[in-house]
Amino acid sequence: MNSNDASNDRSLPESIESVLEAAARNLEKRPTAGHSIARMQENVGLLAPRQLEERRLIHRDASVRPHSDAFREIRTRLLGLGGTQNFVTLVVSVSPRSGCSFVARNLAAAFAFDEAKTSLLIDCNLRYPNQHRALGVDPTAGGLVDLLEHPVLGMERIVYHTGIPHLRLIPAGRVHENSGEYFSSFRMSAVLDQLRTRYTDRYLFLDGPAIKGSPDARILSDLADFVVVVAGYGRDTPAAISQAVTHFDPAKMAGVVFNHVP
Repeated sequence: MNSNDASNDRSLPESIESVLEAAARNLEKRPTAGHSIARMQENVGLLAPRQLEERRLIHRDASVRPHSDAFREIRTRLLGLGGTQNFVTLVVSVSPRSGCSFVARNLAAAFAFDEAKTSLLIDCNLRYPNQHRALGVDPTAGGLVDLLEHPVLGMERIVYHTGIPHLRLIPAGRVHENSGEYFSSFRMSAVLDQLRTRYTDRYLFLDGPAIKGSPDARILSDLADFVVVVAGYGRDTPAAISQAVTHFDPAKMAGVVFNHVP
């Protein structure tokens, strides 16, 4: 994972890297559903390259090629672990303001580059939601919290276009302090299962809160197939990174991404 904003650190403890093989062995395979949404109608409201850059999003033009290639590399790594099945990836940071939302957003965009796949980004940082602002989405119909509290709302109403082909967003909805009670609920698990199994080409990305100071990241990891940990370059120490990784099942750890690399 390698760019000005996301790269590998060769000094990472071997214990972090060794979990990759275990993840590949232990990923549980799911039955294949008979639906596909890769051919979404995407001809309305698409963002131009300059608009994408203003939102700090990768695209196919050469101006952001190093960043795009870095996220494609992460995509390839995850697909190698997941095989032919779609999966849920949790993206969390070691500490606040390390760029977790940036990485989650662009990783989802990298998967959406593939015309045979679609991405759904779900903002699970209920205390400090950011993805709707970053993507310029006005969540007038509500978001994740609203659906969990009022299932009658319907899932279709809270899935928003982003202006990026094959990429959709479920915003957090209203800010909520006690987010753990939602993530540990049966309803949350059922929502993710429905989103994942309805379409075999849909990949889910959970933008989670920082590991430090909140149990929510660990709770969310129980709902994910893989976990990607984001560390701030020069901000999070090797000891802090190693400690953060211990919060998760080694079979689910997909690796550590360094952000804000000079």
